[in-house]
Amino acid sequence: MNGLFITFEGPDGSGKTSVIQQIVPRLERALGQSVVATREPGGSRIAETIRQVILNPEHTEMDARTEALLYAASRRQHITETILPALEGGEIVLCDRFVDSSLVYQGIGRGIGVEEVAEMNRFATEGLKPDVTLYLDVESEVGLERIKQNQGNRQYDRLDQETLAFHRQVREGYLTLLEKYPERITRIDANQSLADVVEDTWRQLEQFIAQHYASKEG
Repeated sequence: MNGLFITFEGPDGSGKTSVIQQIVPRLERALGQSVVATREPGGSRIAETIRQVILNPEHTEMDARTEALLYAASRRQHITETILPALEGGEIVLCDRFVDSSLVYQGIGRGIGVEEVAEMNRFATEGLKPDVTLYLDVESEVGLERIKQNQGNRQYDRLDQETLAFHRQVREGYLTLLEKYPERITRIDANQSLADVVEDTWRQLEQFIAQHYASKEG
């Protein structure tokens, strides 16, 4: 595959979606080519349907393992329909969440176990991994306050019902992954203003993409 797979991760309220929305047109202008921007759960027709089941705020009785399996199923469909065709066509794919989210939200937050969740996702992804992951790190209290203030502009989902303790566990899980995979995951301080987060993200992307194309030419 000649494409480039870049994922964005972060706790709720970290601003991933807003950052991606601003980065995509900027990246397209700089490269002179279109960029595939997608999300999880979702990113294809069937995967978006599964997303509606997972995030429906009325589905409070959903079992933790059911939730993890649904995320993996959605991911598999997303990969086969959207991500792999784009990468095989040499395109740059920016994905809002990927396997790391499942490891921390279901593996740690739900208490299923990181290795258990990793195993089901190895089956779902057939080993597909991001070339680089930009982790937007925000303190749990800051992220949840942003969600509260932005309620009119975003869909209220089942994860928004979780406690502060749950979101703190999720953030700690991300920080553990950052320590474990420093060669892949780059931390960006998302406690800053959106404009500053976008600039920091842009600088990291510029550097990584330049290195990627330089290695291809070499």
